[in-house]
Amino acid sequence: MTAQAPTLISRNKMFNGHHERYRHFSESCQSDMTFAVYLPPQALQGYRVPVVYWLSGLTCTDENFSTKAGAQRFAAHWGIALVMPDTSPRGETVADAPRYDLGQGAGFYVNATEEPWAANYQMYDYVVKELPALIEAHFPVTDKRSIMGHSMGGHGALQIALKNPDRYAAVSAFAPIVNPSQTPWGQNALATYLGENPEAWAQYDSTAIIQTGLAGSRKLPILIDQGSGDEFYPKELQPETFVNAARGQGYNVRYQLRDDYDHSYYFIASFIDSHIEFHAEALDL
Repeated sequence: MTAQAPTLISRNKMFNGHHERYRHFSESCQSDMTFAVYLPPQALQGYRVPVVYWLSGLTCTDENFSTKAGAQRFAAHWGIALVMPDTSPRGETVADAPRYDLGQGAGFYVNATEEPWAANYQMYDYVVKELPALIEAHFPVTDKRSIMGHSMGGHGALQIALKNPDRYAAVSAFAPIVNPSQTPWGQNALATYLGENPEAWAQYDSTAIIQTGLAGSRKLPILIDQGSGDEFYPKELQPETFVNAARGQGYNVRYQLRDDYDHSYYFIASFIDSHIEFHAEALDL
């Protein structure tokens, strides 16, 4: 069954392509969801183009990356569509929490099993299955995909790609949460959404996925950038732990610790060109 066409919210011309925002009802999340898509000029000229999915971090919507990272310029150059979902379901009937790192804006890209979260917080299925099916049914794209993200979204991109390596050409991340079962942000979120079973946490912990054999057989290429001036590094963000584990299992991991860069979109904007180029190479462009 083909997903129902999403409703257009806005369209802006950028670099001879279109940046568009849409709303649709998500079967996975049982709520309205918003996403953005950047269609490069090649897609408006009758060509189908590959897609890079971007997953944002805590408190973000689809608009943070869209307006601050400058990624559309490089997507237009390489002929890549960018798809930018929201970070959680939202609405008056959707469970929330009185803190920034839980609830709306903080879905952590898991399929929640605990109440009241399980009714709507099925972000893993939404990103892996529902959203790509919708995009490929209604937009001029191919089924070639790659995925990247920042912070909580870096966590989402890595654990999704590791478990579904045949769905993605490559994965990259800025300042990702790579070992959430061992850090405060992750422990709080995983316990809330999944309960107190450490085995359930491990299914969404990128380092544990590598160490326990939960990853798929294909070892896709990985790129990680981390700022040395990041206020959350290394307490919440422990990229070296993941990098060492992944390299030990034969993954090709390109890791760069960037002097004095922080956790903000200034950091992302400084290096987004290299990430888009990394995905373009993986997508054979």
